[in-house]
Amino acid sequence: MSTKLPTEEDILRPINTFTKKYIILYGVSALALVAFLVAWAYQLQQGLIVTGLGDWGSGGGSTWGLYIGAFIWWVGIAHGGIILSAAVRLLGMDRYMPVARLAEMLTIAGLSAAGFYILVHMGRPDRMVTSVIGHYHITVNNSPLVWDVTVITAYFVMTATYLGLTLRYDVSRLRDDMPSHFSPLYDLLTIGYTEKEDEIVERMVWWLAAAVIIMAPLLLHGGVIPWLFSLLPAMPAWTGAIQGPQFLSIALTSAISGVILIAAAFRRAYDWDHIFTDDIFRGLLLWLGFFCLLFLWFQLQQLINGLFLGPLDQAHAVEGKVGHPVYQVSMLMVLGTLIYIFLQGIRPALFSRARAMVAGVVVLTATFLEKLLFVVEGFLHPTFDIYAATPGEYFPSVIEWLSLAGTIGMVVLIFLNISKVVPVVELHALQHMRGEHEHKEDEHTTEPEVNA
Repeated sequence: MSTKLPTEEDILRPINTFTKKYIILYGVSALALVAFLVAWAYQLQQGLIVTGLGDWGSGGGSTWGLYIGAFIWWVGIAHGGIILSAAVRLLGMDRYMPVARLAEMLTIAGLSAAGFYILVHMGRPDRMVTSVIGHYHITVNNSPLVWDVTVITAYFVMTATYLGLTLRYDVSRLRDDMPSHFSPLYDLLTIGYTEKEDEIVERMVWWLAAAVIIMAPLLLHGGVIPWLFSLLPAMPAWTGAIQGPQFLSIALTSAISGVILIAAAFRRAYDWDHIFTDDIFRGLLLWLGFFCLLFLWFQLQQLINGLFLGPLDQAHAVEGKVGHPVYQVSMLMVLGTLIYIFLQGIRPALFSRARAMVAGVVVLTATFLEKLLFVVEGFLHPTFDIYAATPGEYFPSVIEWLSLAGTIGMVVLIFLNISKVVPVVELHALQHMRGEHEHKEDEHTTEPEVNA
């Protein structure tokens, strides 16, 4: 039985084709982003008060809300993406090579969305210059905001370097079949390129991947971001050593879900069944199930520490979270996905690409809801609550919901634009798939002789 092998023409198809569906998706994504930019302009004109953020206690419920919840969510997706790509390269997980670059691009897009939320929530973007950049040597020691900016910038640069190094190989070999109007960009990407550098670049990428894996629990979503919450003892809903592992598990579940959705979209749009195979989706689902299990386990650890003879303030905060419908729904969504993945592992006939996409959407929705509630609950249940007689309430404003739609639109636009400029699947992945196919063919042809 012959298997269709991927070709250079396949991975260049997104660059060289222009469809009606592409235009529609581009228009919808651009509309979502523009709608948020208009709402943000209104917020800049009237002040952050139009969102209800900025009040705490009797005047409101949360000074952060959806903006910071979505910021954490996007950072988690981004950091999980680069960890996934690094694991593929560092651990020799060749099976997932076709989606490695998608994970890297997801990191670039996710960090862009997260950084955008910092600008939005500062109230005035000029504060990035007047309060952060101009006084960085002072603020870096004691400002959570500046730590966020530092980590996001560092990993944006690392991922961009990571991606740029691997693109040099592909662009240099596919240049003749790529659009001539992007020649200046291709010249910049391949400046000084010679084939002698391939081996050196391969080692550099390996060391970058090793750095990502090593630093994941220190500076990625298992480090700086959760530490900014867990080291605040006055906020019992945030504090605790479990926050680091919990954030990291949420990041990885979110990133794998995102890669599943993006890979499925490209597969359907460009007939890439032979590149993003069912085998890849099955493997990604199994990894998603593993990290969903970790996610639920870490949640259980936090609940037990709060509900079983915990300090009164922590017990009160945990009781408030457990009793909230948003938390219950999000946990049931993750649990339902885990059950499906487990059953699909027992009975492979339950697998389908459509169900894999549904699992990805469900987990992404659940992790977003959990992060939103995590942020809000921290404000609703502080240790010293001087507003106990009139507890505040919070529900995201229209502008905040538009920010979520706008950043999702922005991430989609980033993928749509990048896919028209450079290959979203590595040439090395194609070469590996061909080599693997030839190896299987050789085994098949020699098997009769062995049996004889």
